[in-house]
Amino acid sequence: MRYMSTRSGDEFFSPSEAVLKGIAPDGGLFVPESVPKLPFAPGKCPDMTYRECAQQIMGLFLDDYTEDEMRSFVEEAYSDNFDDSRIVPFRKAGGAMFMELWHGPTMAFKDMALQILPRFMTAAAAKNGSDEETVILTATSGDTGKAALAGFADVPGTRIVVFYPKDGVSLVQERQMITQKGANTCVIGIKGNFDDAQKGVKTMFTDEGLNELLKGAGFRFSSANSINIGRLVPQIVYYVYAYQNMVNEGEIKAGDEINIAVPTGNFGNILAAYYARTIGLPVKNLICASNKNKVLYDFFRTGTYDRNREFYVTSSPSMDILVSSNLERLIYHICGGEDSHEKCASLMAGLSGSGRYSIDSSMEERLSMFCGGYADEEKTAAEIGRLFKESGYVADTHTAVASAVLKDYRDKSGDMTPAVIASTASPYKFAPAVVKAIDPGMFDEDPFVCVDNLAKISNLPVPRQIDEIRIPDIKHDRVCDPAEMDIEVKRFLGVL
Repeated sequence: MRYMSTRSGDEFFSPSEAVLKGIAPDGGLFVPESVPKLPFAPGKCPDMTYRECAQQIMGLFLDDYTEDEMRSFVEEAYSDNFDDSRIVPFRKAGGAMFMELWHGPTMAFKDMALQILPRFMTAAAAKNGSDEETVILTATSGDTGKAALAGFADVPGTRIVVFYPKDGVSLVQERQMITQKGANTCVIGIKGNFDDAQKGVKTMFTDEGLNELLKGAGFRFSSANSINIGRLVPQIVYYVYAYQNMVNEGEIKAGDEINIAVPTGNFGNILAAYYARTIGLPVKNLICASNKNKVLYDFFRTGTYDRNREFYVTSSPSMDILVSSNLERLIYHICGGEDSHEKCASLMAGLSGSGRYSIDSSMEERLSMFCGGYADEEKTAAEIGRLFKESGYVADTHTAVASAVLKDYRDKSGDMTPAVIASTASPYKFAPAVVKAIDPGMFDEDPFVCVDNLAKISNLPVPRQIDEIRIPDIKHDRVCDPAEMDIEVKRFLGVL
């Protein structure tokens, strides 16, 4: 496999080089030169475990890691650090199959990739003869930060800096981050939203002066966001695994098509589903579910991406995003032709400049498998209540957005193709909103009272990760303006 930038096709990189760099030198994102095909017939491996599926799928895209390396990484990443031996359990509710991706150490789907990325990263450094210390630079809308911190804490040869919107995440999400242990970790709140944090991180990646300064001090930047191909590839695995599960459960027959509904913010999770479809998974439609910040819904509806709009803080904060970075990869793939890099670069320049761009009709035609929808706060709360009342299923706010959008899609289109919903976080991470939606009388302003009340309502045990942060042992308390992010990084690395 060779990787190249979405914005220029004149330089190629090995998989491990792409993982190590995180972002292409020209500011674009790494994409595969050609997309491989599934090494087995989908749905015809009934005894396949999650680890076996992971080893085969990741081996396709990251093929300069040896089979022994990949097997070792997979076994270490997906072990007793997950609270369910199946790694990804499934639950049928509300007429769909919920794929629970939140049974890892930080109770969010980001664990599925960030438990293995540090292993890819350290091996990549060795493969490419890098003796520099890798600085993981990450912006988070809530869940990536803790998952990345948990994955990289005390990993030799690495340091990690996480920026998050100070007033734009849930209390549980914030406490998970600011209590993180590890001498190589740094967490900083910013006075802004996720887009501000993400813009600051991308600016640092392409700041030649800053990179030269760090290189002289023995450091190099890389990323744990889904802009890193090593973060994105592991997310392809669970869609392939979900298909096999649906066959095993008798929901479909091998070869039947499915629909996939994904709560979407930065576009990485649904892009992984797109790649699963591209390598041969029988997927009919990809249902892109947005919250009140419906920039993606409007894009799929009109063909114009426009971030010039009001930003809303919602009960599904991991989706409170107006610049969906991974959409750049999809834009590249639908450009088509020899000038696809130039087209993509031009559109991204428009986004950086005016904050908007429009695709042409031929590109719109290549998006036919995507269906956009959105759920506002009222509809999200109603869906949480509906699922619990009808099925006893407790969904977090993000998963409820996807479920509501899938229901709307089915009602309007009549398409009842069997569907998988990506359930992306434990409901305990957003207990106040979940409790209020299920039983308003049990809502309390204290989030941890809501945690206990949710346990009473649902009969689901309170995760130990929640109990550990009730009385926080705060390790990180810095807050800065977005314009000061580079200064904070220099201070942490001792090069200020």
